[in-house]
Amino acid sequence: MTTQTSSLLDLRRPSLHVAEVWLNRPEVRNAFNDEVIAELTQTFAALSQDEDLRVIVLGAHGKAFCAGADLNWMRAMADYNWEQNRADAQKLADMLWTLYQCPVPIVGRLQGDCYAGGMGLAAVCDVLVAADVVTFCLSEARLGLLPATIAPYVMRALGEQASRRYMVTAERFSAVQAHALGFVHELCRADQLDAKVAELVATLVGNGPKAARACKRLVRDVAGAPLSAELRADTAQRIADIRSSDEGKEGLQSFLGKRKPGWLVG
Repeated sequence: MTTQTSSLLDLRRPSLHVAEVWLNRPEVRNAFNDEVIAELTQTFAALSQDEDLRVIVLGAHGKAFCAGADLNWMRAMADYNWEQNRADAQKLADMLWTLYQCPVPIVGRLQGDCYAGGMGLAAVCDVLVAADVVTFCLSEARLGLLPATIAPYVMRALGEQASRRYMVTAERFSAVQAHALGFVHELCRADQLDAKVAELVATLVGNGPKAARACKRLVRDVAGAPLSAELRADTAQRIADIRSSDEGKEGLQSFLGKRKPGWLVG
């Protein structure tokens, strides 16, 4: 395993195909500031270029996953003019977009409270695993603000109707409720969290590497698209492309031959 730890992020590489990114500010409940946003953006931009990667785990050290904005950062923003606020918000929007666009499947590991901007981070994960003690909250309205930059991702993951309620009321809601709403995919006891994440990581590593990336891109591109002739043609082309690829041929031949595919050998 290789490890690269800073005061902000803990980046680990347990194997060639797996990376782990841990928020590393437990003393402030892993809250965002401009430095955290910049480092997350740079880290995921770099990981996106790694062709060997098959899965990224996004987690956090300490009791909370992410409590939203850092208080000191918020104090500084209170004196920003409109242009400074706009530039600052754009950096957060760009960071979330970088994670959302990452071609590698991301497994979110939520061990503790997930508030405000933290819900944006959770929402861009492809698979979300949460301990049953986790509490969620879109708390911005309590401060006279709104969750604008995270909204496109939260609304896709949480749904419009639930987002309407929790953005307006700023109520806390439980991991059980988040699971029932489909925001959380897997719910487990805190002592089972690592085992469940490891199970999902093993599943993702076992899939065709290019196929998994293509599936992620397929969902992003097709969700909400009109059922048109163009969409039918596009999806037909995608399956033809992957069937005729080396990975697609190897996957089918290994299945028919009752052997492991090449990406699991060597």
